[in-house]
Amino acid sequence: MRQASTVLVFATSGPALLEITGEVAEWLTGTGVGDGLLTLLCRHTSASLLITENASGAVRGDMLRWLDRMAPRDGRYAHDDEGADDMPAHLRSALTGVHLAIPVGGGRMQLGTWQGIFLAEHRDAPHRREVAAHVIGA
Repeated sequence: MRQASTVLVFATSGPALLEITGEVAEWLTGTGVGDGLLTLLCRHTSASLLITENASGAVRGDMLRWLDRMAPRDGRYAHDDEGADDMPAHLRSALTGVHLAIPVGGGRMQLGTWQGIFLAEHRDAPHRREVAAHVIGA
C-alpha cells in the first residue's frame, strides 16, 4: 500500500468554474499509485469542488447562473463581514461541496467521458485557492 499527498494551488479571478482535471491528473501520475482512491478537499468556505461536464462551456455558464438564483447577492444576509458576496459564497460552497472522492484505476482517475473536476470560485475578487489532495492505493 502506498499513499501520497500534496496541496495544489490555483489563482482565480472572480466567479468562475476553473477546470483543474489536468493538474490533478498530472500530480496523480507522479505518485505511482495504480489502483486506489483519490480524495480532494477545497480548503476554503467560499470556494468549492464539483464534477460536471467539461465538453461544453455552456454548462459552466448555466451552473453559475443557477448558483446566482439559489444564493443571490441581494443584501438580505446578516453575515456580510467581507462584503455583499461573502454569505452568498458560503451558501454556494455548501450547495456544491468541498470534498470529492474519485476511484483510481490503471493510474488514472476513473472519471466518465465528459466529466471534469472544477474549482468553483464564489467570490468576486481574485483569490489564491488551495486544494488538498491525497491518494491511497497500490
